[in-house]
Amino acid sequence: MAEDIKVVATNRKARHDFHIIETYEAGIKLQGTEVKSVRLGRVNIKDSFAKIEDGEIFLYNMHISPYEFGNRFNHDPERKRKLLMHKHEIRRLYGKVRERGFSLVPLRLYFRRNWLKVELALVKGKKLYDKREDIAKRTAQRQIDRALRGRY
Repeated sequence: MAEDIKVVATNRKARHDFHIIETYEAGIKLQGTEVKSVRLGRVNIKDSFAKIEDGEIFLYNMHISPYEFGNRFNHDPERKRKLLMHKHEIRRLYGKVRERGFSLVPLRLYFRRNWLKVELALVKGKKLYDKREDIAKRTAQRQIDRALRGRY
């Protein structure tokens, strides 16, 4: 049976700025009206990152716009949100993040069977010459594809 996944938000900038080492799936703990706002697609994960504190993992700078019908039950749009992962996964990530140059960045936010999930990536920053190299590879591949299709 195929997984029914509905992607809500993606972080395309992360794939451009970082080398992705590993990816993990984590649940996310939200308050009442946040889920309704996320279902409407009013979420931004472009500048967000994850941090491990006291054996728990938190997501910072994820902006969820206030739900317009939520009145007094609305939430702070950029509060830190707890991610739900197994303890052994968090300990493993903590060991890797302590190494120099590694960090945790969300790649996408999606619903899987009505549960909101975050695809979290262990990343290492790219240098400017790495970005240029990736752009050159994409351009070369595009030209090869065009030549094979018969368009110059």
